[in-house]
Amino acid sequence: MKITLLGTAYPYRGGLANFSERLMQEFALQRHQVHIETFTLQYPSFLFPGVSQYDKRAVPEHVSITRTLNSINPISWIKLGLKIKKDKPDLLIIAYWLPFMSPAFSTVAYLAGTNRHTKVVAIMHNVIPHEKRLGDHVLSKLFTKSVDGFIAMTQSVLNDIKLFDHNKPRLQSPHPLFDNFGELLSKKEAANRLDISSESQYLLFFGLIRDYKGLDWLLEALPSVFEQFPNLKLLVAGEFYSPSKPYFDTIARLNLQGKVIFHQRFIPDDLVNLYFSVADIVVLPYKTATQSGVTQIAYHFEKPIIVTDVGGLKEMVPHGKVGFVVQPDPNAISEAIIKFYNNNSEPEFVRELKIEKQKYSWDKMCQAILKVYQQTTQHINLPGGRQANKPIRESIYLRQIYRPPEAEDRQINK
Repeated sequence: MKITLLGTAYPYRGGLANFSERLMQEFALQRHQVHIETFTLQYPSFLFPGVSQYDKRAVPEHVSITRTLNSINPISWIKLGLKIKKDKPDLLIIAYWLPFMSPAFSTVAYLAGTNRHTKVVAIMHNVIPHEKRLGDHVLSKLFTKSVDGFIAMTQSVLNDIKLFDHNKPRLQSPHPLFDNFGELLSKKEAANRLDISSESQYLLFFGLIRDYKGLDWLLEALPSVFEQFPNLKLLVAGEFYSPSKPYFDTIARLNLQGKVIFHQRFIPDDLVNLYFSVADIVVLPYKTATQSGVTQIAYHFEKPIIVTDVGGLKEMVPHGKVGFVVQPDPNAISEAIIKFYNNNSEPEFVRELKIEKQKYSWDKMCQAILKVYQQTTQHINLPGGRQANKPIRESIYLRQIYRPPEAEDRQINK
């Protein structure tokens, strides 16, 4: 089967790029012909809050990537749409996360679909963004009209899709593990390489620092925690995408100097395992959320997790089994951290993490996408964007596509 993905990927950085690349590597394992189309320009510099959009990591293996799409140049949208139309992939996957991308993605999807062969399935990382802007709903509506089916990774996002479309095929499949960040190291080795004390205990806040991620709530939760556990520290690993001054003002006001360690940079892939190896527990004190790739990194490294009860986070963290789901306020966060250490919960949570993580395979995500693809073949377009059902024609070809691959076949074509 010929599959093209449109979305962010190498040389761009971040969890979304990692997701797209890892997904297509899994499709390649299953003997599909895969390709990624990504950006020549993703964000105009004045819209990008970080230091750099680019990563210096190695080129991903076993998947070809072409830079073709300029997010603000309509000519590039038309060229790419016509290119995909001509290439005639069976499936075009679009990784959608921001309404800003809707005009470009919608144009490509529409033009690609005019070949009457290519089906377009959108992976909806977000439907409604965490940081809302004027026009978000209009743009997301435009995008949902341009595709044939949807994948959501949480019930929260599946519900958001219903705000824009009730008829097209859709499935929920949980975010797979991020298993591409190396192996768990000893705490001593990781601490030494990070140049921090291996004698301390560490809470980990990991990822880009934005207002909606609630680092301010976590800081407010810490005084009562540190009072009981003086050897405990908070390690914050990530680049500021929000002004940093309010956070440092809070640290000064709460007398947390020396207890909060900032590594203020984007964490490259080859260093991610150091931060998770040194941590006792990962804390996601988010104010809003859909899902988070951070939970799936924590699963890979078998690290307990505390999340707030917002969006789809609780779907990923069974309460009292692999961590805690708490109300979104500093007191609740504080109580969960204290409970974790007082009850010596780490060994029990790690045992459950080893079991729970088996749910989150890339093969399951691939099979969900292919199932939605199959369901799209039951629909024909009618004027005005309406659809009607038609029967699927069973064939050896379809049965081969959806048959689970044999173990000996799960090798990447080089």
